[in-house]
Amino acid sequence: MAGYRKLGLASDQRRAILRNMTTSLLEHGKIETTLHRAKEVQRMAEKMITLGKKGDLHARRQAVAYLTKQDVAKQLFDDIAPKYSERNGGYTRVYRIGPRRGDGAEVAIIELV
Repeated sequence: MAGYRKLGLASDQRRAILRNMTTSLLEHGKIETTLHRAKEVQRMAEKMITLGKKGDLHARRQAVAYLTKQDVAKQLFDDIAPKYSERNGGYTRVYRIGPRRGDGAEVAIIELV
């Protein structure tokens, strides 16, 4: 499969869940979800932090358009992005926890490095 994972959702639902999870990751620093969702959130979080490192007006508008909370976008540009100014990618880490009780889905924790 080229490009991205469909996650068993319609495109509007998939976009909404990735926006919400990316916002939560940047807000809290760590979230727990399934492995495939964590890998997709990792892609978007890396892009948002790269936008934060650019720091110009266009990057701010792109980040605000994607993230669901204004204060998280402000936190991204003021606190999170300067922390990674010397780093060239690899801002997040995914840990596998194991199968979830109930449906057996592989669970993972994604966190900011």
